[in-house]
Amino acid sequence: MSSEINCIALIGKQNNPLYIKNFSNTHPDLKYHYIAHTSIDVIEERVSNGPKNLDLYIGLLYAMEDLAVYGYITNTRVKCVVVVSVTDCVIRDADMKLIFQKVHAAYVNQVCNPFYNLDSQKSLTSKAFIRAIDAIGLTKPTRTTLDI
Repeated sequence: MSSEINCIALIGKQNNPLYIKNFSNTHPDLKYHYIAHTSIDVIEERVSNGPKNLDLYIGLLYAMEDLAVYGYITNTRVKCVVVVSVTDCVIRDADMKLIFQKVHAAYVNQVCNPFYNLDSQKSLTSKAFIRAIDAIGLTKPTRTTLDI
């Protein structure tokens, strides 16, 4: 079985959407905007109540309908959300961590651009960044089937 990344979203430290990309043909863009913004509350709750470790990967935030929402937060409080379609399979945390590390690396490359304003509330529009996220969105996380 193959799984699909349905959406990748980056949310700024002031909870403003920096980038939301819909890879799904079955759900509208508005649904992923809603999922990205509802995941902010879950991320903030886990970060404030959780142990103060150095792991940036938050893990599974919640599941709704046929989607699983995973979260990641950078040291600069930028939140990354990846929405994956789910069936009767489990996605390994190691694979999700790898996806988030790639998204984080693409964001760091964007931020290192001397012409990028880090405190800007504008969306990310760099062609290199968009190509990097598109390449990540086309990858398929490894799944393990559940024996029921």
